[in-house]
Amino acid sequence: MGNVVLIAAGVVGALVLVVLILAYRKPDVFRVVRTTTINAPPATVFGYLNDFRRWTAWSPWEKLDPDLKRTYSGSDSGVGAKYAWEGNKNVGAGSMEIVESAAPSRIALKLDFSRPFEAHNMTEFTLDPVGSGTKITWDMHGPNQCMGRIMSVFIDMDKMVGKDFETGLANLKAAAEGVK
Repeated sequence: MGNVVLIAAGVVGALVLVVLILAYRKPDVFRVVRTTTINAPPATVFGYLNDFRRWTAWSPWEKLDPDLKRTYSGSDSGVGAKYAWEGNKNVGAGSMEIVESAAPSRIALKLDFSRPFEAHNMTEFTLDPVGSGTKITWDMHGPNQCMGRIMSVFIDMDKMVGKDFETGLANLKAAAEGVK
């Protein structure tokens, strides 16, 4: 019996060591980026991003919790506008603040999550005119600390969050183009 326990402990120790080595090799910064083209001018698209109250029309997380609690503070829009949310396990809790607003081409947000895990990231929206439409790029990046690196051995952040970005951009396209 004692040998079985020693062998099991050795196997578990080896697995933990492999996971730690794989985690150590992961980058110390993560980035998720998605792009689409919207058939609306940059100023129209910008309006949906620069005012957190308009995010209910397109944000992929807004419909995941019908009882989502939202708090708006600071400026109504642009630099200093703040939005905090508290929701179920699908949306967690956190806050964001617009820290840069250059109409109609760029918005940068400071994004802080408190639940389901603590994280502090940056999100940027870049809008470029393309004919009569807008090419929009949604970029989120932040530090990939110890726990993030370990999680990234098992979970691909780009695939997980990227799907939400794709849904959000499709929703934003529909809203900005006036599609019901």
